[in-house]
Amino acid sequence: MSLTPGSQHTAPASGGHRTEHDMLGDVDVPVDAHYGVHTVRAVANFPLTGETLAARPHLIGALAAVKHAAALANAEAGALDDRRAAAIANACTEIRDGALREQFVVDLIQGGAGTSTNMNANEVIANRALELLGRPRGEYSSLHPLDHVNLGQSTNDVYPTAVKLALDAHIAELLTALAGLREAFEAKAAEFADVLKTGRTQLQDAVPMTMGQEFGAFAATLAEDEQRLGEARLLLHELNLGGTAIGTGLNARPGYRERAVEHLRRLTGIPTLVSSPDLIEATQDVGVFVQLSGVLKRVAVKLSKICNDLRLLSSGPQTGFGEIGLPARQAGSSIMPGKVNPVIPEAVNQIAFEIIGNDVTVTLAAEGGQLQLNAFEPIIYRSLSAGLDHLTAGIGVLTEHCVRGITANRRRLAETVAASTGLVTALSAALGYETACAVALEAHHTGTPALDLIRERELLTDAELRVLTSPASLTGLPTL
Repeated sequence: MSLTPGSQHTAPASGGHRTEHDMLGDVDVPVDAHYGVHTVRAVANFPLTGETLAARPHLIGALAAVKHAAALANAEAGALDDRRAAAIANACTEIRDGALREQFVVDLIQGGAGTSTNMNANEVIANRALELLGRPRGEYSSLHPLDHVNLGQSTNDVYPTAVKLALDAHIAELLTALAGLREAFEAKAAEFADVLKTGRTQLQDAVPMTMGQEFGAFAATLAEDEQRLGEARLLLHELNLGGTAIGTGLNARPGYRERAVEHLRRLTGIPTLVSSPDLIEATQDVGVFVQLSGVLKRVAVKLSKICNDLRLLSSGPQTGFGEIGLPARQAGSSIMPGKVNPVIPEAVNQIAFEIIGNDVTVTLAAEGGQLQLNAFEPIIYRSLSAGLDHLTAGIGVLTEHCVRGITANRRRLAETVAASTGLVTALSAALGYETACAVALEAHHTGTPALDLIRERELLTDAELRVLTSPASLTGLPTL
Protein backbone atom coordinates (compact mmCIF):
# COMPACT_ATOMS: atom_id res chain seq x y z
CA MET A 1 0.00 0.00 0.00
CA SER A 2 1.24 3.49 -0.79
CA LEU A 3 1.38 5.68 2.28
CA THR A 4 1.53 9.41 2.65
CA PRO A 5 4.60 10.05 4.84
CA GLY A 6 3.68 9.54 8.46
CA SER A 7 -0.05 9.68 7.80
CA GLN A 8 -1.12 6.12 8.62
CA HIS A 9 -0.33 3.27 10.93
CA THR A 10 -0.38 -0.43 10.12
CA ALA A 11 -1.23 -3.15 12.60
CA PRO A 12 1.62 -4.24 14.88
CA ALA A 13 4.07 -6.44 13.02
CA SER A 14 5.38 -9.71 14.40
CA GLY A 15 8.11 -9.31 16.99
CA GLY A 16 6.38 -6.52 18.88
CA HIS A 17 6.77 -3.71 16.35
CA ARG A 18 4.49 -1.38 14.51
CA THR A 19 5.41 -0.05 11.07
CA GLU A 20 5.60 3.68 10.50
CA HIS A 21 6.47 5.54 7.32
CA ASP A 22 8.34 8.70 6.48
CA MET A 23 9.75 10.22 3.28
CA LEU A 24 12.55 7.62 3.27
CA GLY A 25 10.34 4.55 3.64
CA ASP A 26 9.05 2.11 6.25
CA VAL A 27 10.58 1.76 9.72
CA ASP A 28 9.77 -0.70 12.48
CA VAL A 29 9.02 1.03 15.79
CA PRO A 30 8.71 -0.89 19.09
CA VAL A 31 5.01 -1.41 19.60
CA ASP A 32 5.09 -0.05 23.16
CA ALA A 33 7.10 3.05 22.26
CA HIS A 34 5.61 6.51 22.42
CA TYR A 35 8.21 7.78 19.98
CA GLY A 36 8.00 7.08 16.27
CA VAL A 37 9.76 6.80 12.94
CA HIS A 38 11.77 10.02 13.08
CA THR A 39 13.09 9.19 16.53
CA VAL A 40 14.09 5.68 15.49
CA ARG A 41 16.09 7.07 12.58
CA ALA A 42 17.76 9.65 14.84
CA VAL A 43 18.77 7.00 17.37
CA ALA A 44 20.40 5.02 14.57
CA ASN A 45 22.09 8.09 13.10
CA PHE A 46 23.54 9.57 16.28
CA PRO A 47 24.98 6.89 18.59
CA LEU A 48 27.48 9.47 19.83
CA THR A 49 27.67 10.19 23.55
CA GLY A 50 25.27 7.73 25.14
CA GLU A 51 23.69 10.72 26.87
CA THR A 52 20.11 11.07 25.74
CA LEU A 53 17.46 13.74 26.19
CA ALA A 54 16.20 11.71 29.16
CA ALA A 55 19.27 12.93 31.07
CA ARG A 56 18.02 16.52 30.76
CA PRO A 57 14.58 16.72 32.42
CA HIS A 58 14.64 20.53 32.25
CA LEU A 59 14.82 20.37 28.46
CA ILE A 60 12.03 17.78 28.25
CA GLY A 61 9.83 19.92 30.48
CA ALA A 62 10.62 23.00 28.42
CA LEU A 63 9.76 21.24 25.17
CA ALA A 64 6.44 20.11 26.64
CA ALA A 65 5.72 23.67 27.80
CA VAL A 66 6.37 25.04 24.31
CA LYS A 67 4.13 22.40 22.69
CA HIS A 68 1.44 23.04 25.30
CA ALA A 69 1.50 26.79 24.68
CA ALA A 70 1.48 26.21 20.92
CA ALA A 71 -1.58 23.95 21.09
CA LEU A 72 -3.54 26.49 23.10
CA ALA A 73 -2.48 29.34 20.82
CA ASN A 74 -3.38 27.37 17.70
CA ALA A 75 -6.80 26.55 19.13
CA GLU A 76 -7.44 30.23 19.89
CA ALA A 77 -6.24 31.19 16.40
CA GLY A 78 -8.67 28.70 14.84
CA ALA A 79 -5.96 26.43 13.45
CA LEU A 80 -6.56 23.45 15.77
CA ASP A 81 -9.81 21.96 17.02
CA ASP A 82 -10.44 22.01 20.76
CA ARG A 83 -10.49 18.20 21.14
CA ARG A 84 -7.02 17.70 19.71
CA ALA A 85 -5.70 20.78 21.49
CA ALA A 86 -6.94 19.50 24.85
CA ALA A 87 -5.38 16.07 24.27
CA ILE A 88 -2.04 17.63 23.35
CA ALA A 89 -2.20 19.98 26.35
CA ASN A 90 -2.99 17.12 28.74
CA ALA A 91 -0.16 15.01 27.34
CA CYS A 92 2.23 17.93 27.78
CA THR A 93 1.09 18.43 31.37
CA GLU A 94 1.87 14.79 32.15
CA ILE A 95 5.30 15.06 30.58
CA ARG A 96 6.08 18.26 32.46
CA ASP A 97 5.13 16.37 35.62
CA GLY A 98 7.78 13.75 34.82
CA ALA A 99 5.92 11.14 32.79
CA LEU A 100 7.42 9.35 29.77
CA ARG A 101 10.93 10.70 30.33
CA GLU A 102 12.41 7.39 29.21
CA GLN A 103 10.80 7.89 25.80
CA PHE A 104 13.16 10.77 25.00
CA VAL A 105 15.89 8.60 23.55
CA VAL A 106 17.72 10.82 21.05
CA ASP A 107 21.36 11.66 21.76
CA LEU A 108 21.99 15.19 23.01
CA ILE A 109 24.50 15.76 20.21
CA GLN A 110 22.87 15.48 16.80
CA GLY A 111 22.95 17.02 13.38
CA GLY A 112 20.03 19.07 12.12
CA ALA A 113 20.02 21.98 14.57
CA GLY A 114 17.88 20.04 17.06
CA THR A 115 15.39 18.63 14.56
CA SER A 116 15.67 15.14 16.05
CA THR A 117 14.93 16.52 19.51
CA ASN A 118 11.84 18.30 18.21
CA MET A 119 10.70 15.19 16.34
CA ASN A 120 11.15 13.05 19.45
CA ALA A 121 9.01 15.47 21.44
CA ASN A 122 6.35 15.69 18.72
CA GLU A 123 6.02 11.92 18.50
CA VAL A 124 5.90 11.24 22.24
CA ILE A 125 3.31 13.96 22.77
CA ALA A 126 1.24 12.81 19.80
CA ASN A 127 1.16 9.19 20.85
CA ARG A 128 0.27 10.01 24.43
CA ALA A 129 -2.44 12.38 23.17
CA LEU A 130 -3.78 9.57 20.97
CA GLU A 131 -4.07 7.34 24.04
CA LEU A 132 -5.94 10.08 25.85
CA LEU A 133 -8.32 10.23 22.87
CA GLY A 134 -8.81 6.47 23.08
CA ARG A 135 -6.82 5.77 19.94
CA PRO A 136 -3.80 3.46 19.49
CA ARG A 137 -0.25 4.74 19.26
CA GLY A 138 0.75 5.45 15.70
CA GLU A 139 -2.74 6.22 14.40
CA TYR A 140 -1.60 9.55 13.07
CA SER A 141 -4.69 10.06 10.92
CA SER A 142 -6.44 10.95 14.19
CA LEU A 143 -3.69 13.16 15.59
CA HIS A 144 -0.40 13.77 13.81
CA PRO A 145 3.01 14.65 15.34
CA LEU A 146 3.71 17.27 12.68
CA ASP A 147 0.30 18.39 11.43
CA HIS A 148 -1.06 18.94 14.93
CA VAL A 149 1.62 18.85 17.68
CA ASN A 150 4.10 20.83 15.55
CA LEU A 151 1.44 23.06 13.99
CA GLY A 152 2.64 26.60 13.32
CA GLN A 153 6.14 25.70 14.47
CA SER A 154 9.59 24.75 13.27
CA THR A 155 12.51 23.19 15.06
CA ASN A 156 14.19 26.52 14.49
CA ASP A 157 11.91 28.37 16.86
CA VAL A 158 10.86 25.49 19.14
CA TYR A 159 14.33 24.19 19.98
CA PRO A 160 16.02 27.50 20.92
CA THR A 161 12.95 28.53 22.91
CA ALA A 162 13.02 25.25 24.84
CA VAL A 163 16.78 25.52 25.36
CA LYS A 164 16.37 29.00 26.84
CA LEU A 165 13.63 27.82 29.19
CA ALA A 166 15.69 24.81 30.24
CA LEU A 167 18.77 26.93 30.90
CA ASP A 168 16.64 29.31 32.96
CA ALA A 169 15.70 26.38 35.21
CA HIS A 170 19.35 25.30 35.46
CA ILE A 171 20.38 28.83 36.44
CA ALA A 172 17.72 28.98 39.15
CA GLU A 173 19.26 25.89 40.74
CA LEU A 174 22.78 27.30 40.45
CA LEU A 175 21.71 30.58 42.05
CA THR A 176 20.25 28.67 44.99
CA ALA A 177 23.50 26.74 45.40
CA LEU A 178 25.60 29.92 45.14
CA ALA A 179 23.47 31.63 47.78
CA GLY A 180 24.02 28.69 50.12
CA LEU A 181 27.79 28.84 49.64
CA ARG A 182 27.84 32.62 50.09
CA GLU A 183 25.91 32.28 53.33
CA ALA A 184 28.34 29.62 54.55
CA PHE A 185 31.28 31.95 53.89
CA GLU A 186 29.42 34.81 55.59
CA ALA A 187 28.94 32.60 58.65
CA LYS A 188 32.66 31.79 58.70
CA ALA A 189 33.49 35.48 58.29
CA ALA A 190 31.49 36.20 61.45
CA GLU A 191 33.06 33.26 63.28
CA PHE A 192 36.60 34.37 62.40
CA ALA A 193 36.01 38.11 62.80
CA ASP A 194 38.50 38.41 65.69
CA VAL A 195 41.23 36.16 64.25
CA LEU A 196 44.25 38.19 63.12
CA LYS A 197 46.46 36.85 60.36
CA THR A 198 48.97 38.07 57.83
CA GLY A 199 47.65 38.93 54.39
CA ARG A 200 49.80 38.07 51.41
CA THR A 201 50.55 39.45 47.97
CA GLN A 202 52.61 37.48 45.46
CA LEU A 203 52.66 34.79 48.21
CA GLN A 204 54.83 37.13 50.30
CA ASP A 205 53.87 38.59 53.66
CA ALA A 206 51.96 41.81 53.21
CA VAL A 207 49.96 43.44 56.00
CA PRO A 208 47.71 42.12 58.75
CA MET A 209 44.05 41.38 58.28
CA THR A 210 41.48 39.18 59.97
CA MET A 211 40.47 35.80 58.75
CA GLY A 212 36.94 37.13 58.93
CA GLN A 213 37.85 39.69 56.29
CA GLU A 214 39.40 36.97 54.12
CA PHE A 215 36.29 34.81 54.25
CA GLY A 216 34.05 37.86 53.89
CA ALA A 217 35.80 38.59 50.59
CA PHE A 218 34.96 35.09 49.41
CA ALA A 219 31.31 35.78 50.19
CA ALA A 220 31.39 39.15 48.43
CA THR A 221 32.85 37.74 45.23
CA LEU A 222 30.12 35.10 45.13
CA ALA A 223 27.47 37.79 45.62
CA GLU A 224 28.82 39.57 42.55
CA ASP A 225 28.52 36.36 40.55
CA GLU A 226 24.92 35.93 41.66
CA GLN A 227 24.19 39.35 40.20
CA ARG A 228 25.95 38.62 36.91
CA LEU A 229 24.09 35.32 36.53
CA GLY A 230 20.79 37.07 37.18
CA GLU A 231 21.55 39.55 34.42
CA ALA A 232 22.47 36.79 31.96
CA ARG A 233 19.33 34.89 32.92
CA LEU A 234 17.12 37.79 31.88
CA LEU A 235 18.66 37.76 28.40
CA LEU A 236 17.35 34.23 27.93
CA HIS A 237 13.79 35.48 28.18
CA GLU A 238 13.70 37.00 24.69
CA LEU A 239 12.22 34.31 22.41
CA ASN A 240 11.87 33.66 18.69
CA LEU A 241 8.80 31.44 19.11
CA GLY A 242 6.41 32.09 16.23
CA GLY A 243 9.19 32.79 13.76
CA THR A 244 9.04 29.19 12.43
CA ALA A 245 11.81 28.30 9.96
CA ILE A 246 13.83 31.51 9.57
CA GLY A 247 11.87 34.15 11.46
CA THR A 248 9.28 35.12 8.86
CA GLY A 249 6.48 33.26 10.66
CA LEU A 250 5.61 31.11 7.64
CA ASN A 251 2.66 28.73 8.33
CA ALA A 252 1.80 30.36 11.67
CA ARG A 253 -1.65 31.91 11.97
CA PRO A 254 -2.04 35.64 12.69
CA GLY A 255 -2.02 36.16 16.44
CA TYR A 256 -0.40 32.79 17.13
CA ARG A 257 2.96 34.27 18.10
CA GLU A 258 1.57 36.62 20.73
CA ARG A 259 -0.81 34.03 22.16
CA ALA A 260 1.92 31.35 22.34
CA VAL A 261 4.28 33.58 24.31
CA GLU A 262 1.45 34.66 26.60
CA HIS A 263 0.57 31.04 27.37
CA LEU A 264 4.24 30.22 27.86
CA ARG A 265 4.52 32.96 30.48
CA ARG A 266 1.61 31.45 32.35
CA LEU A 267 2.77 27.83 32.04
CA THR A 268 6.33 28.51 33.12
CA GLY A 269 5.65 31.20 35.68
CA ILE A 270 8.27 33.44 34.03
CA PRO A 271 6.59 36.84 33.63
CA THR A 272 9.52 38.38 31.75
CA LEU A 273 9.26 36.15 28.66
CA VAL A 274 8.92 38.36 25.58
CA SER A 275 8.90 37.94 21.83
CA SER A 276 11.96 39.26 20.03
CA PRO A 277 11.32 42.43 18.04
CA ASP A 278 13.22 40.89 15.09
CA LEU A 279 12.52 37.18 14.72
CA ILE A 280 14.87 36.76 11.75
CA GLU A 281 17.77 38.11 13.80
CA ALA A 282 16.70 36.13 16.84
CA THR A 283 16.57 32.86 14.89
CA GLN A 284 20.17 33.10 13.69
CA ASP A 285 21.74 34.82 16.71
CA VAL A 286 23.11 32.73 19.59
CA GLY A 287 24.89 35.59 21.31
CA VAL A 288 22.85 35.05 24.47
CA PHE A 289 24.44 31.63 24.87
CA VAL A 290 27.92 33.09 24.39
CA GLN A 291 27.09 35.67 27.05
CA LEU A 292 25.83 33.03 29.47
CA SER A 293 28.84 30.83 28.82
CA GLY A 294 31.15 33.74 29.59
CA VAL A 295 29.38 34.47 32.86
CA LEU A 296 29.44 30.79 33.77
CA LYS A 297 33.18 30.73 33.06
CA ARG A 298 33.58 33.78 35.29
CA VAL A 299 31.82 31.96 38.14
CA ALA A 300 33.95 28.86 37.59
CA VAL A 301 37.23 30.78 37.45
CA LYS A 302 36.51 32.74 40.62
CA LEU A 303 35.26 29.67 42.48
CA SER A 304 38.35 27.75 41.43
CA LYS A 305 40.53 30.58 42.78
CA ILE A 306 38.71 30.32 46.12
CA CYS A 307 39.34 26.58 46.15
CA ASN A 308 43.02 27.21 45.39
CA ASP A 309 43.14 29.56 48.39
CA LEU A 310 41.48 26.99 50.65
CA ARG A 311 43.97 24.35 49.58
CA LEU A 312 46.91 26.69 50.13
CA LEU A 313 45.69 27.99 53.51
CA SER A 314 45.21 24.42 54.72
CA SER A 315 48.49 23.14 53.28
CA GLY A 316 50.88 21.18 55.45
CA PRO A 317 49.57 20.92 58.00
CA GLN A 318 52.99 20.95 59.68
CA THR A 319 55.20 22.25 56.87
CA GLY A 320 52.72 24.37 54.92
CA PHE A 321 50.58 27.38 55.77
CA GLY A 322 48.43 25.38 58.17
CA GLU A 323 46.23 28.39 58.92
CA ILE A 324 42.91 26.60 58.50
CA GLY A 325 41.73 23.05 58.80
CA LEU A 326 39.43 21.50 56.20
CA PRO A 327 37.10 18.68 57.24
CA ALA A 328 38.76 15.30 56.79
CA ARG A 329 36.64 13.44 54.25
CA GLN A 330 38.72 10.37 53.38
CA ALA A 331 42.20 8.84 53.56
CA GLY A 332 44.58 10.76 51.35
CA SER A 333 47.12 8.15 50.41
CA SER A 334 47.55 4.45 49.84
CA ILE A 335 51.14 4.63 51.10
CA MET A 336 51.44 7.57 53.54
CA PRO A 337 49.64 6.90 56.84
CA GLY A 338 47.62 9.77 58.25
CA LYS A 339 47.67 11.87 55.09
CA VAL A 340 44.45 13.74 54.35
CA ASN A 341 43.99 15.63 51.08
CA PRO A 342 41.76 18.64 50.24
CA VAL A 343 39.63 16.44 47.99
CA ILE A 344 36.51 18.62 47.93
CA PRO A 345 38.21 21.78 46.64
CA GLU A 346 40.18 19.61 44.19
CA ALA A 347 36.95 18.21 42.76
CA VAL A 348 35.49 21.70 42.32
CA ASN A 349 38.70 22.82 40.61
CA GLN A 350 38.17 20.09 38.03
CA ILE A 351 34.58 21.13 37.39
CA ALA A 352 35.87 24.65 36.77
CA PHE A 353 38.39 23.35 34.26
CA GLU A 354 35.55 21.57 32.43
CA ILE A 355 33.47 24.74 32.27
CA ILE A 356 36.39 26.75 30.92
CA GLY A 357 36.77 24.16 28.17
CA ASN A 358 33.03 24.19 27.51
CA ASP A 359 33.22 27.93 26.96
CA VAL A 360 35.60 27.33 24.06
CA THR A 361 33.12 24.81 22.62
CA VAL A 362 30.22 27.27 22.90
CA THR A 363 32.32 30.02 21.33
CA LEU A 364 33.29 27.88 18.34
CA ALA A 365 29.73 26.60 17.89
CA ALA A 366 28.36 30.14 17.93
CA GLU A 367 30.96 31.34 15.45
CA GLY A 368 30.21 28.39 13.16
CA GLY A 369 26.65 29.49 12.45
CA GLN A 370 25.76 30.38 8.88
CA LEU A 371 23.14 32.67 7.37
CA GLN A 372 19.66 32.29 8.89
CA LEU A 373 20.34 29.49 11.40
CA ASN A 374 22.99 28.12 13.72
CA ALA A 375 23.11 24.35 13.28
CA PHE A 376 25.16 23.75 16.41
CA GLU A 377 22.76 24.61 19.20
CA PRO A 378 22.68 20.97 20.45
CA ILE A 379 26.35 21.11 21.49
CA ILE A 380 25.81 24.60 22.88
CA TYR A 381 22.99 23.34 25.09
CA ARG A 382 24.87 20.22 26.13
CA SER A 383 27.93 22.25 27.10
CA LEU A 384 25.98 24.85 29.06
CA SER A 385 23.61 22.44 30.78
CA ALA A 386 26.41 20.08 31.78
CA GLY A 387 28.42 22.96 33.19
CA LEU A 388 25.44 24.32 35.11
CA ASP A 389 24.56 20.89 36.50
CA HIS A 390 28.11 20.01 37.51
CA LEU A 391 28.81 23.42 39.03
CA THR A 392 25.56 23.34 41.00
CA ALA A 393 26.42 19.91 42.37
CA GLY A 394 30.02 20.90 43.09
CA ILE A 395 28.98 24.03 44.97
CA GLY A 396 26.58 21.99 47.08
CA VAL A 397 29.34 19.54 47.98
CA LEU A 398 31.81 22.35 48.71
CA THR A 399 29.29 24.02 51.01
CA GLU A 400 28.26 20.95 52.98
CA HIS A 401 31.44 18.88 53.01
CA CYS A 402 34.04 21.61 53.25
CA VAL A 403 33.21 25.24 54.04
CA ARG A 404 30.77 24.64 56.89
CA GLY A 405 33.41 22.59 58.71
CA ILE A 406 36.45 24.85 58.26
CA THR A 407 38.35 25.67 61.45
CA ALA A 408 40.96 28.34 62.17
CA ASN A 409 44.37 27.47 63.63
CA ARG A 410 44.35 30.41 66.03
CA ARG A 411 47.64 29.59 67.75
CA ARG A 412 49.60 29.35 64.53
CA LEU A 413 48.00 32.49 63.16
CA ALA A 414 48.93 34.49 66.26
CA GLU A 415 52.52 33.29 66.01
CA THR A 416 52.85 34.18 62.33
CA VAL A 417 51.34 37.65 62.82
CA ALA A 418 53.82 38.40 65.61
CA ALA A 419 56.75 37.13 63.55
CA SER A 420 55.81 38.69 60.22
CA THR A 421 57.74 41.67 58.94
CA GLY A 422 54.50 42.74 57.31
CA LEU A 423 53.49 44.06 60.72
CA VAL A 424 56.11 46.80 60.31
CA THR A 425 54.07 48.32 57.48
CA ALA A 426 51.41 49.27 59.99
CA LEU A 427 54.07 51.06 62.02
CA SER A 428 55.87 52.82 59.17
CA ALA A 429 53.90 56.04 59.60
CA ALA A 430 55.08 56.29 63.19
CA LEU A 431 58.62 55.03 62.58
CA GLY A 432 59.30 56.59 59.20
CA TYR A 433 59.89 54.53 56.08
CA GLU A 434 63.69 54.23 56.40
CA THR A 435 63.58 53.10 60.03
CA ALA A 436 60.71 50.71 59.34
CA CYS A 437 62.61 49.23 56.40
CA ALA A 438 65.73 48.71 58.52
CA VAL A 439 63.69 46.97 61.22
CA ALA A 440 61.98 44.73 58.65
CA LEU A 441 65.27 43.71 57.04
CA GLU A 442 66.92 42.92 60.38
CA ALA A 443 63.90 40.92 61.49
CA HIS A 444 64.01 38.99 58.24
CA HIS A 445 67.74 38.22 58.44
CA THR A 446 67.99 37.48 62.16
CA GLY A 447 64.63 35.84 62.74
CA THR A 448 63.96 38.21 65.63
CA PRO A 449 60.34 39.39 65.72
CA ALA A 450 60.01 42.97 64.52
CA LEU A 451 58.12 44.04 67.64
CA ASP A 452 60.95 42.79 69.82
CA LEU A 453 63.45 44.87 67.83
CA ILE A 454 61.27 47.97 68.16
CA ARG A 455 61.04 47.49 71.91
CA GLU A 456 64.78 46.83 72.25
CA ARG A 457 65.61 50.03 70.39
CA GLU A 458 62.87 51.95 72.22
CA LEU A 459 61.53 53.21 68.91
CA LEU A 460 57.98 53.16 70.26
CA THR A 461 56.53 52.76 73.73
CA ASP A 462 54.47 49.76 74.75
CA ALA A 463 51.40 51.98 74.92
CA GLU A 464 51.99 53.21 71.39
CA LEU A 465 52.52 49.65 70.15
CA ARG A 466 49.29 48.48 71.78
CA VAL A 467 47.31 51.14 69.91
CA LEU A 468 49.13 50.73 66.59
CA THR A 469 48.91 46.90 66.62
CA SER A 470 45.28 46.68 67.75
CA PRO A 471 42.88 44.89 65.36
CA ALA A 472 41.16 48.20 64.64
CA SER A 473 44.42 49.89 63.62
CA LEU A 474 45.75 46.91 61.68
CA THR A 475 42.64 45.96 59.72
CA GLY A 476 40.46 49.06 59.47
CA LEU A 477 37.76 47.44 61.56
CA PRO A 478 35.76 49.69 63.89
CA THR A 479 36.83 49.84 67.52
CA LEU A 480 34.41 47.91 69.69
